[in-house]
Amino acid sequence: MNNEISTAPTIDGFNQVINALKQHNLFTIFGLVGIPITDLARQAQAKGIRFIGFRHEQHAGNAAAIAGYLTQKPGICLTVSAPGFLNGLTALANATTNCFPMILISGSSEREIVDLQQGDYEEMDQLNAAKPYAKASFRINHIEDIGIGFARAIRAAVSGRPGGVYLDLPAKLLSQTMDAQAAQASLFHLVDPVPRQIPAPDAIDRALALLQQAKRPLIILGKGAAYAQADVAIRELIEKSHIPYLPMSMAKGLLPDTHAQSASAARSYVLAEADVVLLIGARLNWLLSHGKGKTWGKPKQFIQIDISPSEIDSNVAIAAPVIGDVGSCVDALLRGLKPQNFSQSPEWVQSINERKEKNLSKMAQTLTLNPSPMNFHSALGAIKNVLNKRPDILVVNEGANTLDFARSIIDMHQPRKRLDSGTWGIMGIGMGYAIGAAVTTGLPVVAIEGDSAFGFSGMEVETICRYELPIVVIIFNNNGVYNGTDVNPTGGKDVAPTVFVKGARYDKMMEAFGGIGCHATTPQELTEGLEKAIASGKPTLINAVIDEAAGTESGRLTTLNPKTAAAKK
Repeated sequence: MNNEISTAPTIDGFNQVINALKQHNLFTIFGLVGIPITDLARQAQAKGIRFIGFRHEQHAGNAAAIAGYLTQKPGICLTVSAPGFLNGLTALANATTNCFPMILISGSSEREIVDLQQGDYEEMDQLNAAKPYAKASFRINHIEDIGIGFARAIRAAVSGRPGGVYLDLPAKLLSQTMDAQAAQASLFHLVDPVPRQIPAPDAIDRALALLQQAKRPLIILGKGAAYAQADVAIRELIEKSHIPYLPMSMAKGLLPDTHAQSASAARSYVLAEADVVLLIGARLNWLLSHGKGKTWGKPKQFIQIDISPSEIDSNVAIAAPVIGDVGSCVDALLRGLKPQNFSQSPEWVQSINERKEKNLSKMAQTLTLNPSPMNFHSALGAIKNVLNKRPDILVVNEGANTLDFARSIIDMHQPRKRLDSGTWGIMGIGMGYAIGAAVTTGLPVVAIEGDSAFGFSGMEVETICRYELPIVVIIFNNNGVYNGTDVNPTGGKDVAPTVFVKGARYDKMMEAFGGIGCHATTPQELTEGLEKAIASGKPTLINAVIDEAAGTESGRLTTLNPKTAAAKK
């Protein structure tokens, strides 16, 4: 790989952008070429930067976002102007919402033409369009400013609460030239772009005092805790305090899901009954019922660790806010922790364990059933058994029922191995996340997809095959959105809005691009197909046939479904 920075007598904007990326050790670009950035992609590849070309910009952006989450460095997405930029903007907004560091770089029309609305090719005011959905937005107009522009974008993406940054590159910027030595001098190394934010001592004392007097304490781990990569300290805090913990979906694996203190199998009980809740990198948003309502049951007090002061009191009063980065805050709690002073009730742990045992036993019985055709439990039970033998594999998961059931059935044993719809809860992240994870880590990826969710990004199976990535896509095919049993009430020729083609063979899509297709109708066939696919390391798609009557509308998000909510009244 050619990692040397260009030292020609003069340098153009193309090479200065490439040098700026190299200066910050960013050697992968996810994107889709076209006017005006095709030559940028070509030259970047020639200069040692890996370019992963997608079929749609949204999925390239999702790949960049998940690369940022896994590496704590901004993932880079490159798109064309206007429509390409708008396609990437969805991924940028999702990255900002999920606090993933990424930079969306788009070519654009010249500012003077845009401002006068003179009708340039794909004319659009992209900078201002991006601002509401990005953590920061910048435009670089002069080659001399490429160094500072990239430095600002990178620092904005990774510092404080991470997020998506938009970087606008007008077409004429790339053809500008300057003296090569001056260009090199205009690049600089970022000093401490992610500074530690140490919590205030009184905030730590307040949090410890509240935690130690709790009778029924609970720790909730969010994906911010996983992103922080403070795995050892978080585990020590939980085990030293002996407090039960509940991992949010993408925090699964920070401690193994089989850990004795995990309260996942008694989630409803602990949320309702806890009296003091310590939030580590978790927000009291819709995923936690905003910290109020029936979900939370008895009155409770919250301790919240967050790097952003504005997140505190977002939905309910926080009794003990701790502002700082997760690693520093957890370290500070550990230094002051005195387990012998804790007031945790033995009955609290006992009652949790009793409910866990009951629920896990019930789940185990459900997973052993073998209905024909398969349902979600029997299919996921087969996948669970295979993945338990390979804790290093990354799991991407999206859908409605497929997401809900997999989250509670598939155990994670290592941190940052589960990647899913996250804070925004959007569909379409599947193939982008899978490709981004495989490229970034070099590890196998298993993407467990609902047939509807797969449809958003399915064409990227060609990308998977083109780059020969070790990705296994498993599609839970029940012929429709939620299920495939709806009928057109008019009796007309059109199918119901939620129904797909019956008996679709998604496996043939993968075969069409040179990958391996597998058709599974039983747990045994699914097990054998998955084991063979993982062992081969080749792009594989397993079409897992699920009972079309399996699944419920909106999965378990009944409170967000107007139809279900109205029926309960």
